[in-house]
Amino acid sequence: MRVGPLALGTLADWEPEAGPTVVWQPSAAALAAARQAPVNAVPASYMQEQHIRGYIDQTAVGLDYSRLMVLSCDMAGRCDRRAIDYIINAHVRRHETYRSWFEHADDGRLIRHVIEDPADIQFVPVDHGELALPQVRVLLNETPDPLQWDCFRFGIIQGKSHFTFFASIDHVHVDAAVAGVTLMELYFMYNALVAGGAPLELPPAGNYSEFCVRQHQFTSALTEESPEIQAWRTFAEHNDNSLPGFPLPLGDPAQPCDAAMVTVTMLDETQTVDFESACTNADTRFIGGVLACCGLAHHELTGEDTFYGLTPRDTRRSPGDDLTLGWFTGLIPITVPVAESSFADAANAAQISFDSGRTLAEVPYQRVRELVPSLGKPPPNFPVINFLEAGAAPLSALIAAGLDDLNIGVYSDGRYSYQMSVYVIRVGEETAVTAVFPDNPEAHESVARYLALLKSVFERIADQGHGEKVA
Repeated sequence: MRVGPLALGTLADWEPEAGPTVVWQPSAAALAAARQAPVNAVPASYMQEQHIRGYIDQTAVGLDYSRLMVLSCDMAGRCDRRAIDYIINAHVRRHETYRSWFEHADDGRLIRHVIEDPADIQFVPVDHGELALPQVRVLLNETPDPLQWDCFRFGIIQGKSHFTFFASIDHVHVDAAVAGVTLMELYFMYNALVAGGAPLELPPAGNYSEFCVRQHQFTSALTEESPEIQAWRTFAEHNDNSLPGFPLPLGDPAQPCDAAMVTVTMLDETQTVDFESACTNADTRFIGGVLACCGLAHHELTGEDTFYGLTPRDTRRSPGDDLTLGWFTGLIPITVPVAESSFADAANAAQISFDSGRTLAEVPYQRVRELVPSLGKPPPNFPVINFLEAGAAPLSALIAAGLDDLNIGVYSDGRYSYQMSVYVIRVGEETAVTAVFPDNPEAHESVARYLALLKSVFERIADQGHGEKVA
């Protein structure tokens, strides 16, 4: 699936030209430095802790866990390995998050260790020779887990007229911004070096540990009476004291399975223009219309008067944060009354909920549960609605940097965790929805039914405008 300059999918969808493969991984001295790294008082961010504990809990009961973000791009010609070697080592030393690793202590605590001197990190190339594509995918899937320091790998595959650069990085260190940050550093630094120039002077990268400290200072100051906690509590209480689940069955969450991915076109080019006009006429933005359609589809499936959903939000707040690798993404709770509502009413309510809830993305649900113990864990397969468009970050950054012709791809490892992901994707010519869900027959049937209904809602809004009455 392609969104503007970006291909999205799982590793099964990644199809670089096969050829001689080189993987950069830490030297023995770097691994020893990591093992000896002292304990650091900076706590894991809430997102990091959720990820690591999710991995521990899932593997403890024999389930797999999605944890890797894989990115790739194609560069013309034969790879200059000395240049790539320099770039990879400069990159991992530049970004502070790569110096951390977490120990799961016997008492259940997560203890951060930090390599104090970035110069102690050295990644070295390992030649794997000519590999078939399935073998390369296996190599990437063997990237160490988030309890190991070296849970990130980099490499190249040499093709006939170009080479493919790839990175496989555990989610504990990165969010979606990894594509823009990493590939822009690679592209501009590589071109400078192979042209015979000196290494580029990059602006300073931020420090993810500083974000972790800020986050814990902010969340520690919250009380049960804080407006943000009260807003989350009200949202959860409307969802059986938890987060909202998917309205259709997705199979037994206790059974191991891979991730399935299905994409359905919701609107063609003309319909997308008409849908945006309906949003404009309703005094709302495209995202408000998208969330309204999700709410209207949910109402038709369940008969429930109010739609409760979750959508991610990047919490980066400064130019320094924009250059920082780390996991900054939080969730916004969305509430949309849909019973007997026009599209305009539903879209306005969704837009208001989205805009007013942005600050709630800085309040992790885990912290809400710490302050309100009566609230429960998220249900299995709870859905998160992501909205992507070519004109928004991180895609806009890739386009602005002139990287849109590099066959850029971002892929998951094809494992399934406990969160269902729904991506509403807008490019110039169409609007599509991709769902990532458990790969079992019941889930396939339910997702097909859901996407068909969602498509009918999108089309109805595009065809009839914003004034219809929703039964």
